[in-house]
Amino acid sequence: MPKFICLLLCLGFTALSCLAADDRPNIVVILADDMGYSDIGCYGGEIETPHIDALAEGGLRFKQFYNSARCCPTRASLMTGLHPHETGIGHMTNPPGTLNHDAGPNFPNYRGVMNQDCVTIAEVLKPAGYATLMTGKWHLGMDNHELRPLQRGFEKYYGCLAGATNFFYPVHPRGMFLGNDPVENPKSTTDRRFYTTDAFTDYAIQFISEEKADRDRPFFLYLAYTSPHWPLHAHQEEVQKYVGKYMMGWDKLREQRLKKQIEIGLVDPSWKLTERYDVAWDSLDTEKQREMDMRMAFYAAMIDRMDQNIGKLVEHLKQSGQFENTLILFLADNGGCAEGGELGGKNDPYDLEKWEATYGSGPSYGGNWANASNTPYQKFKHYTHEGGISTPFVAHWPKGIKNTGEIISDPAYLPDLMPTFVSLAKAKYPRTYNGNRIPPLSGVSLANVFKGKALKRREPLYFEHEDNAAIIQDAWKLVGTNVSVHDGPDSSKWELYNLEDDRTETNDLASAHPEKVSQLSKQWLNWANQVGVYPKPPKKNFKDDHN
Repeated sequence: MPKFICLLLCLGFTALSCLAADDRPNIVVILADDMGYSDIGCYGGEIETPHIDALAEGGLRFKQFYNSARCCPTRASLMTGLHPHETGIGHMTNPPGTLNHDAGPNFPNYRGVMNQDCVTIAEVLKPAGYATLMTGKWHLGMDNHELRPLQRGFEKYYGCLAGATNFFYPVHPRGMFLGNDPVENPKSTTDRRFYTTDAFTDYAIQFISEEKADRDRPFFLYLAYTSPHWPLHAHQEEVQKYVGKYMMGWDKLREQRLKKQIEIGLVDPSWKLTERYDVAWDSLDTEKQREMDMRMAFYAAMIDRMDQNIGKLVEHLKQSGQFENTLILFLADNGGCAEGGELGGKNDPYDLEKWEATYGSGPSYGGNWANASNTPYQKFKHYTHEGGISTPFVAHWPKGIKNTGEIISDPAYLPDLMPTFVSLAKAKYPRTYNGNRIPPLSGVSLANVFKGKALKRREPLYFEHEDNAAIIQDAWKLVGTNVSVHDGPDSSKWELYNLEDDRTETNDLASAHPEKVSQLSKQWLNWANQVGVYPKPPKKNFKDDHN
C-alpha cells in the first residue's frame, strides 16, 4: 500500500477518534462539606438554593445515595472508586506537618495519606484524553509533593490541601495553593473580598476557559467546596437574609422539612421522625435562642453562597456552549456535623470580627441544628446510621439523562462513581499502575440509571468508620457502633432495620430476626477483612484531629 494512502488512513482514524472523544461528556463533581441531607431546597430545606434545585428539576435526584460518613474517607473513596481502607485512609488524613499519625508501618491501611496502590479519577481519565482540573479541598495528603493533586493526575489545581481553613483569611499550612506553590495573602480574582467559596469557583471557571481556548478536550472538574464546614464564616449580605428565620427552633424546623420531604416524594409518610437529639427549643431562654438563630443563619448563608457560585459555574458552561454535554453531580461528604457540642461551642456568635479570624472547631452550629440538617434520619457525621452517611445526590446532563425530573429509589454510593466515569469517558481502569497492583472496582456504573433503567447491583453496600459499621442488602440494613473483629453475630452492638418500612431506623428488628443479623454480620466481617478494616491500630493511636 502506498505511503500516502497509509497516511490518509491514519489521519482518518485519528479524526474518527477525535470525533468520538468530542462526543464524550465533560464531567463535573461538586462536593459540599459537612452538609446534611435536608438542607437544600430540593431535599426539603428552606435555604435558598435555586441553582442546585434547577439541576435536580432538570436531572435526577437520588433518594438513597451514601457517602463514607466523614470528610477524608469520603474523598478517598470518591477519588478512587475504592473503600477508604484500600487507599490508606481507613481513619483520617494526617493534619499538616505530620506523617503516619494514626499508625505505623504495621497498619498500612491507616497511614493517613492516599497510597500508591490505587488510582484517582484524574489518573484514569487523563490518559483517555480528558483535561483534569481541580479546585477546593483536597484532604488526601499534603506534606510531600507526591501526595498532592498535581502528582495524582490533575493538570491544574487551586485550593486548600488541608481539611479546613479560614474562609476569609487562610494562612499556611492551611492556606491556598496554586499547583504545588503556596499562595501568600490570596486575593480575589475579581474586585470582591476574598472568600474561599468564591475563589474555588472563579479558578474552576478560569481553568475551564483556559482549556477550551488551548486544546478543547473534554474535561473532568472536581470542585470541592469547604462550605458549610466550620468555622462559620459568611458574608453579611447572605447572613442577614436568614437572621430571625430560625427563631422557630429546631423542633419546628424538623417538622417543616419532613412535611416538604413527604410532599416531594423523598420520604415515606409511614416512617417515624427520629427523636430530638438533645434539648427542646422552648427550654432555651430568649437570649440563647437568638444566639442559636444566629449560628444557623451563618450556616444557611454559607450554603446560599455556595449555591450562587454553582449558578455562576452553570452560567459559564451555558455561555461557552458546554452545558448540554456536561454531566454535573452534586453531593455532600457526610451528614450534618455535631462537632462543637450540642449548642455549637463557646464562641460568641455576635463577635463577627473574631469569627472571621478563627480557624478552629468553633464556631459551629451544634448538634441540635445538625439533627435538623439530617431530617428525618438518625445521628450525624462519623456514624453509619442514615444521618451520617446519607447525602443529597443530584445528577444533571441534558444530552445524556433521558428521565429528567425523576427521583431514583435504587441505592447507590461512592464506589459507583469511578465505574460511571470510566464508562462515559471510554477510559480503561488499570490492573497495575506505576508498577503497583490496583484493586478491582466493586461499584456499578450509574449509566443505566441515566438511561431510565434499573441499577443492577448484586453485592451489598458496605461501610466502616471509627468502628461504626453497616451493611445494606436489599431492604435490610445491619448497623452498629463500636463494632470490632471480635464481635460475634449475636453481639448487642448490632441493630437491624428494614429500610423500606423504616429508613429512619426507629424500630430495631435484631432480636426478632437473629438469623438475618448472623448472616449480614458474617458478610460484613468477610468484607472488612478483604478491604483492610482489620488489623486496626489500637484506639490510643487515633488522634481525633478532625481536619
